[in-house]
Amino acid sequence: MVGVSAIAGLLVAALALPAVGGLGITARNVASGFLDMPSNLETPPPPQRSTIYDSEGGVIAEIFDQNRELVSIDDISPVMVDAILAIEDSSFYEHGGIDITGTMRAALRTLSGNTEGASSITQQYVKNVQIEAATSQEELEYAREETISRKIRELRYAIALEQRMTKDEILEGYLNIAYFSDGAYGIESAAQHFFGIHASELELHQAATIAGLVRYPYLYNPRFFPEQTEERRNVVLDRMVATGAITEAEAEEAKGIPLEVDLSTEPNGCVPSDQPFFCDYVVQEIEKDERFGPNETERARWLRTAGLEIHTTLDPQTQQAAQDAVDKWVPRTNESRKVAAELVIEPGTGHILGMAQSRNYGPDESKLGETSINFTTDADRGGSIGFQAGSTFKAITLAAALDEGLPYSTAFNSPTSVSVSGQRSCNGGTLATWTPSNAGDTKSSTVHNMVSGTKASSNTYFAQLQARVGICDVMEMAERLGLKRADGTLFTENENSLANSSFTLGSEEVSPLRVANAYATFASGGMYCEPQAISTIVDNQSNTTIEIEPECERVLDEEVADGVSYLLSQTFNGGTASALGIGRPTAGKTGTTDGSAAAWFAGFTPQMSSAVFVGDPRGPQQYPLRNVTIGDRYFGVVYGATIPGPIWQETMRGAHEGLEVEQLASAPSQFGSTSPPRQPEPEASADPAADAGGVPNVVGQSESDAVAALRAAGYEVNVSGTRIRSAQPEGTVAAVNPDAGTRLPEGATVNVFLSSGGGTAGAPEEDDEHWFQVQPATTPMARADD
Repeated sequence: MVGVSAIAGLLVAALALPAVGGLGITARNVASGFLDMPSNLETPPPPQRSTIYDSEGGVIAEIFDQNRELVSIDDISPVMVDAILAIEDSSFYEHGGIDITGTMRAALRTLSGNTEGASSITQQYVKNVQIEAATSQEELEYAREETISRKIRELRYAIALEQRMTKDEILEGYLNIAYFSDGAYGIESAAQHFFGIHASELELHQAATIAGLVRYPYLYNPRFFPEQTEERRNVVLDRMVATGAITEAEAEEAKGIPLEVDLSTEPNGCVPSDQPFFCDYVVQEIEKDERFGPNETERARWLRTAGLEIHTTLDPQTQQAAQDAVDKWVPRTNESRKVAAELVIEPGTGHILGMAQSRNYGPDESKLGETSINFTTDADRGGSIGFQAGSTFKAITLAAALDEGLPYSTAFNSPTSVSVSGQRSCNGGTLATWTPSNAGDTKSSTVHNMVSGTKASSNTYFAQLQARVGICDVMEMAERLGLKRADGTLFTENENSLANSSFTLGSEEVSPLRVANAYATFASGGMYCEPQAISTIVDNQSNTTIEIEPECERVLDEEVADGVSYLLSQTFNGGTASALGIGRPTAGKTGTTDGSAAAWFAGFTPQMSSAVFVGDPRGPQQYPLRNVTIGDRYFGVVYGATIPGPIWQETMRGAHEGLEVEQLASAPSQFGSTSPPRQPEPEASADPAADAGGVPNVVGQSESDAVAALRAAGYEVNVSGTRIRSAQPEGTVAAVNPDAGTRLPEGATVNVFLSSGGGTAGAPEEDDEHWFQVQPATTPMARADD
């Protein structure tokens, strides 16, 4: 009784001071204490959904804690305003923040044992602001507590708020912050969620329905309690008649309209996105970047409540081309469980243009074709611990060699296998003798220089080039180019890496993101740029815009970068990438790891750099790319040019459509001649019969003669349907794979390619995208060298 009297005295004293003069000093003292209470309530914009956009303004995803979109009072249907005022606070435009009559009535009813609310719209707005401003569970409970103290605070804030905000501003804030049931916060989201229209388009029966939800959002949820919702709607309509907002006839007509809501589920987060892995990468970029908040919790809250407009670098054309390519060559639900992942990046900016992999986004790793791991990136951004990159790392050795001034003519005798000893690690230790091998069993040695060694992707050549340069220098070059292990450690700090002689052959576990960006450094003339997924963030809560500029620095002399680009361009000219041209200048490198555990292709034009990985996320060594059926295609062995190469080719073709053709740099003169090395004269054998064997040289022969000769030598023959440009007459044999002279086990398959005439040897026609599907039926190679 004393408590209720105190509240009544406080309300009368605070709200009607001229009328309480006869109540004595107690009311005046209470009023004085009430007015001395803190009254400066901050009213920031309420939490709203953030949107991630691609580079052309297309929506990638919306992310939110509360589904809310703010609108101005002018963009709300007038009948909606009438409905909410009628049911919640009909005297809103007359009182000073508190409905005195209603509050006194509620106090008296509470005194008699019947609890009744009496909050004006201003008071409700105050309560919601305090709830949304809470940053801890304690603050939230403080804002929601059912106590006299909380009610007094709201009253004081309401009076002060009415003195600094207009009625329309308060009503606009209330309609934007109120919860309207079923996950819809704010009037715009409610209109879209329940009726699929904007708040400005609401009609009478719709407005009355939404207005009726505020009091008890769960009880009147039309998804679960449609009958109660319709009854509540009709109560609102009756109240609108009582306030004079509508006529009885209008109310009856509205009551006759069946309650039909068009409930929609707003997609929230990355799972429903068409680009889920890129979306997840953007989310992690924000949550883990100290520029966006003092800790990860604050950054996550900012992302989900600040109504951010996050503009990204993702190019929809490139993304679509990449996704189509990886899905075509490695279907998402392939029974072999292999995965293809591709990253496309822009040289000179670091902008990520495409990020695709052949998996659906989801948490159930045991479900075929589903994963939440982003295989294109490092572990700290939602990726894996990486995969061995194979011969794509040979480009790093080339960069280190040219950086130290070695010429293109640097040559080594490059036999089938070679022993390399005396290499010293970055920690000063001496590495054990290493004996790398090439593919096959060639019968004589071949001398390679940088040009021919790159074309042939000779393991034994690059092993010796790495030894000449110094393995530590090669590792340090890799780090200059932004490469590091996908687990986050640097090569020069990782004990396993320091003891790894086969660094040049790509035995380190890395991500496609790092490989693509290293190759982009060559394409940009030696400018390294940090990978960047976000270009601009507009913060609608603070009305600020954050421009994120590329972070670039020169890490290579331009001549060195151009020199590597030239060497890598030669792989498309009779080298391991001969069939992978896209009709414009390109440079790149195939990569297949030891035992065909993983296959790669990395390459670039002046406008884009891309790296493609194909392998088995369960463990490439345990589940290699040998004797596998992927989709409806069987592969005896998957090399870098078998699947990753065509994925890269189709992606780059699609991504470059409509772009001007730009030239790669020519070979810098400072590195000398690009001519092939002079080969040693073959030594005559004491026993002529000893020189026989291996794949016969059938180049220039007719198809029938070549097939007969190869079968006579004990091999199976596959004649490719793809004809390649060649100096040989049309219809004759232009090339065989493996090369003539290679010793293979009896019964192995030799691939034969016929000439289309009118061209240079080793250049397959670009219009056939299936050239590399054919693989040997048996696998004679202990180590791939592409």
